Amino acid sequence: MKSKFPVLLLAFVAVAFAAEPAVRKPITHEDVWLMKRLGAPVASPDGKWTIFSVTNPAYDSKEQSVDLWLKSLTDDTPARQITFTKGAESGVSWSPDSRRLAFSAKREGDEAAQLYVLDLAGGEAERLTSLTLGARQPKWSPDGQRLSFVSEVYPGNTDEDAVKKSAKDRKDRKYNARAYEQFPPRFWNQWLDDRKAHVFVMDAKAGAKATDLLAGSKLAALPGFGGGQGDDGQTIETEWTSDGSGIVFTVSTNRDEAARAAVFTQLYLVAATGSVEPQRLTNDTSSYGGLQFSPDGKTLFFLTDPNTAGKVYDLNRLASFPWPFAAEGRKVLTASLDRSISRYALPAGSDRIYFTYEHAGLEQLHSVSYAGSDVRDEPSPATGSIGGLSAGGAALVGTWDSAVSPAEIYSFNDAPKRLTSINAAKAATLDLPPVDHFTFKASDGREIHNMIVRPAGFDPAKKYPLFMVIHGGAANMWHDTFVLRWNYHLLAGSEYVLLLTDYKGSTGYGEEFARSIQFDPLKGPADELNEAADEAVRRYAFIDSTRMAAGGASYGGHLANWLQATTTRYKCIISHAGEADLAMQWGTSDSIFGREVNSGSPIWGDSKVWREQSPAMQGGNHEKGTGFKSPILITVGEIDFRVPMNNALMWFALNQRLGVPSKLLVFPEAGHWILRGEDSRYWFGEVRGWLAKYLK
Repeated sequence: MKSKFPVLLLAFVAVAFAAEPAVRKPITHEDVWLMKRLGAPVASPDGKWTIFSVTNPAYDSKEQSVDLWLKSLTDDTPARQITFTKGAESGVSWSPDSRRLAFSAKREGDEAAQLYVLDLAGGEAERLTSLTLGARQPKWSPDGQRLSFVSEVYPGNTDEDAVKKSAKDRKDRKYNARAYEQFPPRFWNQWLDDRKAHVFVMDAKAGAKATDLLAGSKLAALPGFGGGQGDDGQTIETEWTSDGSGIVFTVSTNRDEAARAAVFTQLYLVAATGSVEPQRLTNDTSSYGGLQFSPDGKTLFFLTDPNTAGKVYDLNRLASFPWPFAAEGRKVLTASLDRSISRYALPAGSDRIYFTYEHAGLEQLHSVSYAGSDVRDEPSPATGSIGGLSAGGAALVGTWDSAVSPAEIYSFNDAPKRLTSINAAKAATLDLPPVDHFTFKASDGREIHNMIVRPAGFDPAKKYPLFMVIHGGAANMWHDTFVLRWNYHLLAGSEYVLLLTDYKGSTGYGEEFARSIQFDPLKGPADELNEAADEAVRRYAFIDSTRMAAGGASYGGHLANWLQATTTRYKCIISHAGEADLAMQWGTSDSIFGREVNSGSPIWGDSKVWREQSPAMQGGNHEKGTGFKSPILITVGEIDFRVPMNNALMWFALNQRLGVPSKLLVFPEAGHWILRGEDSRYWFGEVRGWLAKYLK
């Protein structure tokens, strides 16, 4: 989309790069890892303040700290730190009078994270809960007298005494075993147990008794009941009604069908007293989330996708119900927009909803009226991505970052305005060439978007090796952002040009584009990646076509393995968390049904995809000379349950069997991603060493 604000954007870019130092240095792992990390800002209800977290990273996790910072939205005074503990505060919620903050934290003496309230007038944060299984996701009632939150219970528990007894019974067991009667037994990086998330309410004062609003309910007793599964356990989204009489929340009731059907989350309403059975508001197979009431309390907004049967991807759309709830009043506000909504905010006094979506490497600001269908662009930075959008009063705040600018807090009322300079000075010392965008038409007729990352000290007269880095997902896209795990400029260093391609199956280009990976999970995307490499060589004279490498993680690792199996054009390959065999991945990963939808049948069905697009089944290409010639670095986290370690072991065994130069790195403390500082530093060193060995 063309921006309506060219003068504004030029001014923004001019300001952003006005104070460049004379000499900049190539980025190092220390620069990346020790860069402070900003959390999403939360604007106060009166629109005068925003709160956000700042992580002070360290290579030794014991030395890392996360604290809350406060920034005025009415003047230019610098942001100031207001908490000073190593334990992270999460789920920050403003009281309606904008004077207190509720959050979840694990502080000294806490075995699990508990709720705390901090009065901004001064003093220490006060602990409100002492629950056996902790408390999280606090939300203030409209009158500021109560808090809702999420905690967990064991089967049959109806009060804290029962939870405490169940926890003790489990701790005192003399045997050590896990037992399951439902799929999945594990998720992401953790084994699951029998705990279930519930919604609680308590008076906002220390020592107050918490009431489990779902205890003894028929809803919570359903075998498929449960919150959405997140990285840190089950989550239940909650939102108080404007009169404080009830709480709208989202849960699933078919989690017991996860091995054979899509799991969806529905809307429910429960009285804040917990005295009656929760009322089911929706009764379909869509999923609902991102709940927010309009400032006047008369409209419930949400994000939803329809879980279309037989499809691998659906757009996430912004929609609403009138309140009091009326199912027939459902309105999809972005029905005409062929993009998924990432996040949205509702500034008071405005008749428009502000939101972002992915598009061609960027996330910019857009809006739609409460009536819907009139989507328009709003003033946005010309590059990078907006994240963490929040409204408080009339204020609209968020984060913005790009590949050359680590995240800072911004105001998005009218012209984008930077509010913090947490990382600006450090970033200004680094040689970070901006990314270059280009598109081309692939042989399958699709327009394919790409970004080029130049090395530090770039000289257009030189020839550089090309490193094609492949994103995961596949429902994802490359963003113009400052990345931690696969930092573009750290990978490029002073030696390589990076190619970042959004192959078919990527998001940010419409529903059909994202769905097109169905029945063609690896071959079609890989063909487009190869064509993108050819196009980059044609367009950029500084790329050396005789020295190319490819690598990626997760779905990018799947594609890296497929490229190694099916072409010899790359001098070396790097594969992290890569799939070796489609059927094995189906049977050992934490999801099954979606893989069947994508491949066209169960593994015992008649779909040829399971064999024809399984990387390991291409082993015969070695003898043909059409694959398995590129040396490969294989890396994996030992506690990765999304792409379990058996994939890496099989891929290493296959390469060793074929006599292909290969190296396996296993990180015992890593899950799907390598998140320990020293592990990350070692991994980057091994990657750059592998590239240097085969590209120089």
